[in-house]
Amino acid sequence: MPLSGEQVQDTARTTALALPGVGHGRPFTEHLDVYKVAGKVFLIVTDDPDELIVTVKAEPEYGRLLRCRHTSITAGRYLDKRHWISVGAGRGVSADLVADLVDHSYHLVLETVPRDRRPALHPRRGAR
Repeated sequence: MPLSGEQVQDTARTTALALPGVGHGRPFTEHLDVYKVAGKVFLIVTDDPDELIVTVKAEPEYGRLLRCRHTSITAGRYLDKRHWISVGAGRGVSADLVADLVDHSYHLVLETVPRDRRPALHPRRGAR
């Protein structure tokens, strides 16, 4: 049984908050719950009831592959559409997939942060 939009969002939030050094807030609008590590965005949860999605960073080829496999994964909203994807409820979108995408996004963003500003890391979740 596929996840609901709320479950996609809950899984993303829970995964993000379990990662080291994560903070979140609503710096842009009340409908966007923004998650950052070392001051850089890696997850946006859209709280608009008409658009229950999460947006994460993904390598361009991986994002393209996911968009081909899942109709509810689209080019990222709000950010660079080449490097970000938005994920909503849909066939094949599981809690494991959402958690892996959030974890992957977090680590992609951390790669752009100087080592001395990175939080102590734990091992990454399973491979893509």
